[in-house]
Amino acid sequence: MPWQPPPDPREESEAHRDDRNLAELLQELRVAGLGVQVLFGFLLSLPFTTKFSKVSQGQRDLYLASLVLAAVSTALLLGPVAYHRLVFRRGQKERVVRAANTMALLGLTAVSLAVSSAVLLVTSYVATALPAALITAFIAALFGGLWFAFPLARHRL
Repeated sequence: MPWQPPPDPREESEAHRDDRNLAELLQELRVAGLGVQVLFGFLLSLPFTTKFSKVSQGQRDLYLASLVLAAVSTALLLGPVAYHRLVFRRGQKERVVRAANTMALLGLTAVSLAVSSAVLLVTSYVATALPAALITAFIAALFGGLWFAFPLARHRL
């Protein structure tokens, strides 16, 4: 039997629920989008610094991976806004909410990978391999735990 949400004490129509869900999701995306924009801006400016010429080929590859992940994150986190604009007033709000939720989850996954790879890039530049790997593993586990494992575990309780 699939999981069923508990009964909602609010007495709202399906349309009102869809309106509320979309508004909440778009607000969450504003917050997440700002964070990834800061990271993306940092990554875009990095190759134009004088010290970038000193990074190894592996660090350059890691930089490119971070940049691509930040761009993918941006596309996924802004995707719901574009989707909503394109189908505005066409009676597809529930579809928009479902698609936006999927894009948001994929976008958050991409953000966590972008941040983790950026942390690895910076730590590999300023420290030796072992501390860089340990710090990055901790950061990746923190994202995975707080953003995914903890909410899913609490969801099942």
